[in-house]
Order: sequence, then structure tokens, then C-alpha cells
Amino acid sequence: MKKNGEKVHSITSIIKFITGILSWVILVILVLIAGFLLYYFVSVKIYAQKGEEYKPSITLYTILTQSMEPNIKPNDVIIDLTIKNPDDIQIGDIITFTSTYSLTKGMVITHRVIDKKQEGGEWVFYTKGDANLSPEPVPTPFANIHGKVLIKIPQLGLLQKFLATKGGWLIVVVIPALIIIISDVMKLFRLQSTKNQVDLKIQKEQLMKQKKIEKKERIKEKLVERYTMHRHEAEPNPIPKKNYKIVTNKKENIIKKAIDLPKKIDLPKRKNK
Repeated sequence: MKKNGEKVHSITSIIKFITGILSWVILVILVLIAGFLLYYFVSVKIYAQKGEEYKPSITLYTILTQSMEPNIKPNDVIIDLTIKNPDDIQIGDIITFTSTYSLTKGMVITHRVIDKKQEGGEWVFYTKGDANLSPEPVPTPFANIHGKVLIKIPQLGLLQKFLATKGGWLIVVVIPALIIIISDVMKLFRLQSTKNQVDLKIQKEQLMKQKKIEKKERIKEKLVERYTMHRHEAEPNPIPKKNYKIVTNKKENIIKKAIDLPKKIDLPKRKNK
């Protein structure tokens, strides 16, 4: 029976540990997503105020097509680093740019650089999608490049789409956040309850200790009282200090008179037979 209880306790501890880790992982993911969304929102506002010349240091894009498979798949989110110098872009880098080709003009595209040239005093970049059979028909000028791909987050776009719906925001963000908050509040209540129990136990122990001390003192007082009573019954009344010398002198005189008494009385002498 004891072994079964220990097993249940062990399993419960493992479940609590795993649940705690998962809750922290979810919280970290939510914080990161919130940070990215906040950064994106602020960047858009600044971009709207300063115009097209403003380029944020980091930008996020969700891939919608299959042109960069298998390296970058649809619904992957890429994080781009803004490039200020054409020399920082090398052949083989993946860049995000605004297309100048007539069929895709104005669209934001992410492709790999296959060549770079300086034409008319301006750097231009030739690009191609990894899954495409042919490169982009026209090169992209450096001014149209938004950034170079720094990292990709697989399938984060699905979460982004899901979060765009009311139900998704509620399920993914609000409910987990409430669960974490409620869990933390419950932990605080449990800690406070445990603290109260410990304080109550300490108070009881102190009270018991004080009662024991008081009991010992009462027993001690009773013993002293009883000892004093028996002593008074066994011994004569003590002579006060001021009368001690008088009483002592009287006793000495009586003893002296008793010694001198036979000298004053003529007792008959005994005859020898």
C-alpha cells in the first residue's frame, strides 16, 4: 500500500513538473509573439509618419508561395535585417524586395540572389526562387531591397492567421494567460495558507512552552511553601536576633548556679563500713 502511494506521489510530481515547464514555454512564446507584434505595430506607425524613406532595422514577413521550397515553405515567417550597404549582400543570400517586373510589380518577394551587377552607377541584383525554373525577368535595384533574411520561424504564419480570428486570439493568448495567472494566484494562496499554518504551529508551541514554564514555577512555589511549613512544625520558634544575647546569658547563669549549688549545701558525709 505504501509503495502504491509513493508511485502515485511520484507520478503527480512528474506531471506537475511537466505542466510547469509547458506553462513557462507557452508564456515565453506568447511574450515573444507579443514582442514581435508590438515591434511590427510600432514600425508601421513610424513608417506611416516618416514615409517610404524609413526602413526599420528588423522586419517580419510571412511567406505565402512555394517559390522558395524546400528551404522556406508557405506559412514560414522570416525575419529580415535591413541592409544599408550593397556590399553586405552576396551571391547566395536570400533577400526580400519589392518587385519591378510588370506582372508582379509592387509585390513583396523573397528570393535568392544569383548575381549582382553595377548598372548605370547603381547596384542591381538578379534573383531566383529555389523552386522556380527561371529567375526573375528583371533585376532588382538596391533601393527596392527591404532586407536580407536573418532567420526563419517554421509555420509561425499559421499561428498568425489563427490569432487574426477572435476565437484564435481567445484560445491561444487569453485562455493560457488566464490559466497561468490563476495558477500563480492559487500558488500564492497556498503559500499564504502554509505560512499561516506554520505561524499557528509556532504560536501553539510557544504557548505550550510558556504553560510548561508556568507549571514548573507553580510546582516550585508549592514545594517551597510545603518545605517552609514542615520546617516550622519541626523546629521551635526561632529566637529573634535582638533577644538572642539575653536568652543566652540567662542560660549561662542557670548552668553556673547549678554547678555552684552543691558547694553551698553541706551534705552529710558517708561513713565507711
